[in-house]
Parts: sequence; structure tokens; C-alpha cells
Amino acid sequence: MAEKIAIIIGAGPAGLTAAYELLEKSDVKPVIFEMSDDIGGISKTVEYKGNRMDIGGHRFFSKSQRVVDFWKKILPVMGAPAKDDLFLGRKVTISSEKDSPNPEKTDKVMLLRGRLSRIFFLRKFFAYPISLSVKTLANLGIVRTIKIGFSYLKVRIFPIKIEKNLEDFFVNRFGRELYLTFFKDYTEKVWGVPCKEISPDWGAQRIKGLSITKAVWHAIRSVFKGKKSLDDKSVETSLIEEFMYPKFGPGQLWETVAEIVRDKGGEIFMNTRVVRFKVENGKVVGVVVKNLKTGEEREVSGDYFISTMPVCELVEGLGEMVSSEVSEVAHGLKYRDFMTVGLLLKKMKIKNETSQKSIGDVPPDNWIYIQERDVKIGRLQVFNNWSPYMVRDLEKTVWLGLEYFCNVGDELWSMNDDVFAKFAIGELAKIDIIEESDVLDSVVVRMEKAYPSYFGAYGQFDKVRGFVDRFENLFLIGRNGMHRYNNQDHSMMTAMVAVENIVAGRVDKANIWDVNVEKEYHEKK
Repeated sequence: MAEKIAIIIGAGPAGLTAAYELLEKSDVKPVIFEMSDDIGGISKTVEYKGNRMDIGGHRFFSKSQRVVDFWKKILPVMGAPAKDDLFLGRKVTISSEKDSPNPEKTDKVMLLRGRLSRIFFLRKFFAYPISLSVKTLANLGIVRTIKIGFSYLKVRIFPIKIEKNLEDFFVNRFGRELYLTFFKDYTEKVWGVPCKEISPDWGAQRIKGLSITKAVWHAIRSVFKGKKSLDDKSVETSLIEEFMYPKFGPGQLWETVAEIVRDKGGEIFMNTRVVRFKVENGKVVGVVVKNLKTGEEREVSGDYFISTMPVCELVEGLGEMVSSEVSEVAHGLKYRDFMTVGLLLKKMKIKNETSQKSIGDVPPDNWIYIQERDVKIGRLQVFNNWSPYMVRDLEKTVWLGLEYFCNVGDELWSMNDDVFAKFAIGELAKIDIIEESDVLDSVVVRMEKAYPSYFGAYGQFDKVRGFVDRFENLFLIGRNGMHRYNNQDHSMMTAMVAVENIVAGRVDKANIWDVNVEKEYHEKK
């Protein structure tokens, strides 16, 4: 009997998880085609002169124990650090746990990290999520605080009955005044369109159960019960206070998965793009792939097809069988692109004013949301705080990631790298986070189609889904594959469910689309 083949499009978290699961649970051979020369998709790690960048920031936390077990199987988690040592330097104190790997002696390990993200607004730091603390009230001022309180009470008494857009979603959970203060400008900076034009589905997937009530209750519980660990599945993802993280960034985990896939007989072809699909009798039977270095095209046959490629490109690859209606919707789907400036500094101008330890007085945040309205930067990553191994000279330099949300071809995207880096440095200096004279080096990284958007033709996406679901051996998974703003763990779950369907012979795709739709889904896995 001939060996069955699964063609997998994309070597990001979803595609690699699917390949790994197929090798673990079936006799189907995975063959991956990745159009770039990087493993991990947006979860890759970019290295620049010995310093490593995490594109977008990836906390390894999930309510799905299955996903957590997957991560731990690939990269074991080192034992908890001594109470007074949070991996601030390269020399760490290991607990007495017998089999705890020492990160100084092995590269393939996960670290346990403390989580801190804050909002930078009015040139001040605010807790994220917003908490009812003395500092928050002082930063906001009495007048704004009273407005926020009454605004929230009003919406609790008279909620918006039908949430037509993302603005309605935010107002229902936080009140109009808090929405206008903290959510409106930042969200529109991220997406480039008014919140009234964005589907509330985005909030349902990214924020889920979070609200003022839950944030305040979390803060009260924290006083009496301590921080929320990654083992506590009852806490909202936005409220977790520790997470796992690969020693050398998220790409390390996916590069390890790729090694395992190859070792077990799977194949991965880099710089190879799927350009067309071959269909017979309602089933996909093959793909035409193009080597992007040589231009050579060839046809590859398969039994199953798992796609993480952007839906608009998949529909285009299906050719003339696609109706004009489906094609119009697919090509009307929008994306938000992403640029990061890696910035190496002698020091930061802002200092650590928290109770958490940090090296060189660097603010201990993993990332900082920049709410200031006079700059375009959206978020600032402090790579020193993700893992000390991300920075070549941890004691003498600070390694930052300045994140911008844009569209291919717009003003920001069209700047050449040197001009854009200078622009970004100027913005960070303008809001008093750095001094330009402390900059040592910079690099620019661009990511197309980083975020599938919830506007444009998104409201008619069911027409595309209905069409592609007819192909019983074609499975759409992952963020771009499903045009859904999934987290890394959600993308992995879609891959796991797709493999389960293949093994069980299930052709209905409803359970794949259900991932990250129902709030309780992961808590039951």
C-alpha cells in the first residue's frame, strides 16, 4: 500500500504542529512547503549581531494543557528559580528539583519568566490591564476617574444590547470614558481604521472575558493569594503573571520541532511557494510549487492538504472553479503589516521604579503599550526581560524592539531602513524613553500580513469558508489560514484538531473553526 502524503503549506506554529502530530499519531508523511527561508512564521526569532528579536512577543502560556505539554516535551522547563533570583543575569540559582536542567549547561530549555506589561500614557506608566490602584487614580486625576466610574456604572445599567462593532464591544465592558481614554486611539493605531468599522469578533477572540469587574477582582485576589502562575487555568490570559519562554526566543522551539519532523521522516522545503492547486472530483489531488530561488515549478501529489497560507492566496490558487462572489470576498480580506526596529542602547532614559528587579535599572516590562497620541509607535519590547540570553552583552546594553503597525506601500512601509530607524529613534526620544545619543545600532525587520483584519470583506467570510470546506481533504488552520487573529496556542490547537480529523476520517471542519470561538473551549481540553 502506497504511503499517504499530507502537503502542509507553511512552517509556522500551525504547520509544524500538524507535521509533528501526523508523525506521532498516524502513518501519514508530512511534506511542508515554506515560502520564506525562516522557520516559525511570525513566531520566528531574528538574530542580529548576536542579539535576538522576538517578532511581536510570544508568551508561552495556554489554558490548553495539551498545548502546554507539547511545549514542555519539545523544550523542558528548568526548575523554579530561587526566590530572590528571576534570571536577572546569566548565572542563575537552580532549585533543588532533581532533574531540573541548568540553562548554563544546555541550550534546549524553557525558562520560567515573570510577566509585566504596562501602558505608557501622559508620560506615565499605568498597569495593564487597568487596575484600581492609588497610582492609577493619581495618574488619571480625580475628574477623569469620576467620569470613568460613572460611565462604567451607566453601561452596567444600560448596556448596548446588540454589539455592532468593536467600539460597542469595548464600551459594554469598560464604559465609554475608559474606552476613549485607553482603547480607542491605540486600537485605531494598530488597525488603521476607526473602531466602528471593526467587527466585535476581534474583541471576542482577543479579550474574551476580561472586563473592569474581572480586572479589579483579580487585583483584590492577588493581594491575598499571590501571583497567578501559568498552571492556573482559571485566570484570563491577559491577567497571567508568569509564563514559559525558550532560552533563545520562540523561534528556538519551532526550529527544534522542524529538526524532529525531519528526523522522523518528514520533509521541509524552504523558499518554495504553493502557486496552484489541482482538483479532481471535489478533492484536492496535488499542488504546483515554485522554487523562489530558481523559478522552477513542479507538481506534487498528496492525499491531504493542510493550509496556513493567506486565504486570499489559497482561493486564487484554486483558479477558475472559484465563483466570482467567493473570489471577490477573498480578495477583499484585509491585513495589517508590521515593522520592528531593533534598537541597541547603552541605557534607557526611563528607569525601573517598580518593586521588581531588573539589570541596569531597566524597566522590567516585557513590552510597553505606547498610548501617546503624538507618536506612531504602538508597542515597545524590552528583550532583556524576555530572556537574558536574547542580549549579547546583557550588562552593558539594552536591546529594544520598537513596533509599528502599517500597510504595505504606506508612508511608514515605504521608508528605507535607515530613514525609518532614524524616525523611530526620534519618536522614542520625543516621549522621553531614550536619549538619541545612547543609540549604538539598529536594524529593521518587516512582516507582511502579520495580522488578519476584522474589516473589509470580513463580514462575508462565511462565503469563503463554505466554499473551501467542500473539499473534504483540505484543512485550513492557523492565523492566516483561517483569517483569524489566533494566538500561537490557538493556531496549534487548530492543527491538532485537523490531524485528529484526518486520523478519524472526519471531513466536517466545524470543530476546527470552533477553536478560539467559545470561551470555554480550551478549559475543557
